[in-house]
Amino acid sequence: MRRAHGILGCCLALLLLPQLLPAARGSPHRLRRQPRPPGSRSGGLAATDAACKNRPLDLVFIVDSSRSVRPEEFEKVKIFLSKMIDTLDVGERTTRVAVMNYASTVKIEFPLRTYFDKASMKEAVSHIEPLSAGTMTGLAIQTAMDEVFTEEMGTRPATFYIPKVVIVVTDGRPQDQVQDVAEKARTAGIEIYAIGVDRADMQSLRIMASEPLDKHVFYVETYGVIEKLTSQFRDTFCAVNVCALGAHDCEQICVGNSGSYLCDCYEGYALNPDKRTCSAVDTCAPGRHDCDQICMRNNGSYVCDCYEGYTLNSDKKTCSPMDMCAPGRHDCAQVCLNNDGSYSCDCYEGYTLNADKKTCSAVDMCEPGRHDCEQVCVRDDLSYTCDCYQGYTLNPDKKTCSRAITSSLVTTEESCKCEAIAALQDSITSHLEALSTKLDEVSEKLEAYQGREQVV
Repeated sequence: MRRAHGILGCCLALLLLPQLLPAARGSPHRLRRQPRPPGSRSGGLAATDAACKNRPLDLVFIVDSSRSVRPEEFEKVKIFLSKMIDTLDVGERTTRVAVMNYASTVKIEFPLRTYFDKASMKEAVSHIEPLSAGTMTGLAIQTAMDEVFTEEMGTRPATFYIPKVVIVVTDGRPQDQVQDVAEKARTAGIEIYAIGVDRADMQSLRIMASEPLDKHVFYVETYGVIEKLTSQFRDTFCAVNVCALGAHDCEQICVGNSGSYLCDCYEGYALNPDKRTCSAVDTCAPGRHDCDQICMRNNGSYVCDCYEGYTLNSDKKTCSPMDMCAPGRHDCAQVCLNNDGSYSCDCYEGYTLNADKKTCSAVDMCEPGRHDCEQVCVRDDLSYTCDCYQGYTLNPDKKTCSRAITSSLVTTEESCKCEAIAALQDSITSHLEALSTKLDEVSEKLEAYQGREQVV
């Protein structure tokens, strides 16, 4: 009998497929409750499970935890959330789930981007605590629009045609204006389901819910039976999984979409214009990576690297110049100079760089053109000093020379000797002059004598 129910369920799914596909194309954001096949219960449900998965959704639960919700009742709400998560096809590419908690304030317990597995979601739900006081339902819906249904928080782009769905659970009357906010949310393409418990105001539920109301408004008398709604929501979100039936022509990945399907590709591949086949992606093509300098393809993804002389920063994307003159990074003999990711060598004063551009040799500082001495250059270790030729003296500038002025210093003893010599010279001169005078007189007398003899 169980096998017969299973076969019947699959046949009905195949019969409904042509009717579901046009509807999905006509209203991608509207969720419709699919009728359960007559006579099918748990056995038929299990048999059609492979072909009946909930379509991908961006689903946000907004739960009331005001003072009117007693602690034990709030625990029932958390059980309901956990059972709802169990019925969903949770995953990054399928249904994403967020949970919001509200009273007079609103708390985002976790957004759509946080968890992609049921166990983690249910663990997070188990730790939710009630806020108490106030029932600001409008504020909660507005917060969902502003802070949860954004791509930054995990909502998928409109081009993916993933329905945005809100399920509000409350047991009271909103204490703020919910009508305008709910209308704005519906206009933005958000489908709203309203679940009222016990004292919930039915009019408020109808005001916030999407049309048709009989498919979007639910009421239960106590929190004790709220978990029974999970089966109804399962039917509501159920869509024939064309991918599971094999009725698709996707080359790599088939994603069910409201009774239809979309094709996708493995990581590192991109969907071709035919929307069916895939081609390997050049992950290092311009615009596909965020590497600062070098992009290297790596098994369908990429890693970043840097040019020589640069090092990869901790963000694994940008690069910073290396200190190429750090010990062990260069082979300069004396001085290393950083140079935009590279380096060059230099030498201390008094040395010159050799042809190998690494080692240094001492400079002959007295080579022509290397010094400014006027006359003589004298090497002095790695420097030099100036000197002058004999007969010249070095000027105060220690570079130029001037002719020397000679002077003798005469001692007292030498001065006395000089005076005695001078006196002797004067005496001899005087005697010579007297002798010369007498000789002149004798000569004159001799000439006179000779003259008289000639006359005689």
